Amino acid sequence: MKAKFLLLVSLLVMVILSACGQSSNVSSEGKPTIKIGYLPITHAIPLYIQKEMNEEKEASFHLELVKFSSWPDLMDALNTGRIDGASTLMPVALKANEMGIDLKAVALGHRDGNALVASKDINDVNDLKGKTFAIPHKLSTHNILLYEMLKQEGLEYEDINVVEMTPAEMPGALSRGQVSGYVVAEPMGAQSVVLGNANVLFQSEELWQDAIDCALVFHGDFLKDHQEAAQEFMNGYVKAAKQAETKSEHVQDISSEYMKVDAEVMDLSLKWISYDHLKINKDAYETLSANLIEMGLSENPPAYEEFVNNTLINEVK
Repeated sequence: MKAKFLLLVSLLVMVILSACGQSSNVSSEGKPTIKIGYLPITHAIPLYIQKEMNEEKEASFHLELVKFSSWPDLMDALNTGRIDGASTLMPVALKANEMGIDLKAVALGHRDGNALVASKDINDVNDLKGKTFAIPHKLSTHNILLYEMLKQEGLEYEDINVVEMTPAEMPGALSRGQVSGYVVAEPMGAQSVVLGNANVLFQSEELWQDAIDCALVFHGDFLKDHQEAAQEFMNGYVKAAKQAETKSEHVQDISSEYMKVDAEVMDLSLKWISYDHLKINKDAYETLSANLIEMGLSENPPAYEEFVNNTLINEVK
C-alpha cells in the first residue's frame, strides 16, 4: 500500500512538472529549439542524420540532441518536460501515457534490429534455464521478445533470472560471465557476436513480425504549440530515415560520431536493422498492448487513437 502511495505521489509530481516546465527555448533569431533525447544506439540513427541535415540548411528551428546513458534517465527528463521529445522505448512511453503524462508517439525509430544473443556455451534456448539474462528495461519490447522466445521453446519466464541493465554494460557483462545472454538495441548484440563472445539465438522478426520497439515521442503540448516546427521536423526525420536506410559509408561516418564502435560491428548491426515504413501500424500497436497486458506490465494501455498521432507523418512531402 505504501509503495502504491509513493508511486501515485511520484506520478503527480511528474504531471505537475510536465505541465509547468515543458517548453521549447527560443533563440535570438526567434527560432524554437527542439530538444530530443536519445541513447547512443543504431535505433536513433535517423536523428543523427537529421541533426547534420539541419546544420547544413536553413531550418525554422534548432535541433538539440540530448544524450542519455539509460532509459530511466531519459524518461525522467521526458516525463518532467526537460526535453520536448525522445527516441525511446515505446512500452515505457505508452505506460507513461497510461499514467497521465501527455505523450504522443508520431513515428517508429526503426524496424527489426533486436537480436537475442547468448554466450558460446549456450547451444539451445533450454540451456538458459537457471541462467541470468539481461534486458534494458522491464517495459521494453526486448522483454516481450524474451518472453516470446521462452514460451516458444517451452520454458517459463521464471525459469531464468532476468535482470535489467543499461545497454552499454551488456557486452562486457557477457564477456565476464555475469550474464549468459541479453537482448537489447544495436549495436550491442553485434558487438558480442563480432568479438566472438556470443551467438544469435533469434532475430526479433523471427519471434514477432512487425515488432514495435523504439518510437519518436513528443509532448502533446509541444505538438499543439509548435505545429509548423513539428511538421518541418517530421519532414526532415523521414528524409533522414531514407538516407539511413542506404547504410552508406556516409551514414556510418555520421553514426560513428555518436557511437564509438568498430566498423565491422557497425556494418553487422546495420544489416540487421531497417529504417523504412516508420508509420506506426495499428495492428502492431494492438499486439504490443496485448503483450503488455499478458505479461502483467499494463492494466489499461491507451487506445491506438489516443496515443499515436499520425498527423505529421501523413503530411510529409
